[in-house]
Amino acid sequence: MKLTILGSGTSHGVPVIGCACPVCISPDSRDRRMRCSLYIEGPAGERAVIDTGPEFRLQALKAGMERLDAVFLTHAHADHIHGLDDIRPLSREKPIPVYGNGPVIAEFRKRFAYIFRITQTGGGKPRIATCIADGPVRLGSLVFTPLPVKHGTLDILGWKIEQESAPEVSAVYLTDTSFIGGETMGIIGRPDLLIIGALRGRPHETHFTFGEALETAAGTGTPRAFLTHICHEHSHRQIEEYCRSFVEKNAPGLKAGPAWDGLGLTL
Repeated sequence: MKLTILGSGTSHGVPVIGCACPVCISPDSRDRRMRCSLYIEGPAGERAVIDTGPEFRLQALKAGMERLDAVFLTHAHADHIHGLDDIRPLSREKPIPVYGNGPVIAEFRKRFAYIFRITQTGGGKPRIATCIADGPVRLGSLVFTPLPVKHGTLDILGWKIEQESAPEVSAVYLTDTSFIGGETMGIIGRPDLLIIGALRGRPHETHFTFGEALETAAGTGTPRAFLTHICHEHSHRQIEEYCRSFVEKNAPGLKAGPAWDGLGLTL
């Protein structure tokens, strides 16, 4: 199973429009962060994405995406779903299932109402089948398990990804998270890889800080953790140093650092 970080930035993206801070004008390509999305390629040829933000078309082209079997949504904020119309050329052969919790699917159908109106045949809109994920979803040899978490007061989903042939191997993707309950932590278990949202160093009402995300990672016992959904207050190098210092003091053995757009990970 291969995972590719299509985007690692927060809702504004980085660089931020109109901003000339050191990160927004940085020459380091890892400081250029499109909105969050994850591309999953399974061992039997399965192809899926978690979230389709406003740059999804550019991300799909960069990743060489030629097919898509499913979309898994975390929540319905614009930076996570507003590129969904761009799955249109990938849905020519058959409708693509889009999974989320009940409120997300309801909001999605409202936001993209034109997709579901019977007003025309042929092109002009993607072919989509909305599905409420109230339990594990099987996609070929892969299993996607919804993980209820909090984004401020909002109930959203993270996703745990496993292979049926190797259920002991798993990856967990959590973004825009500010609280994880005990039941969800039990489902998460000890993943081989954790990709977790960490907005910045300062506290935020609806997002983990770097420290909170790394403490969560250490609590799961995962050997590898990458931070995502990062704002423009910190450069990639600064976050690397923060992670290095945290691990030395609090979690020896954990390999942790910031994700970047285009990062490929294999399980």
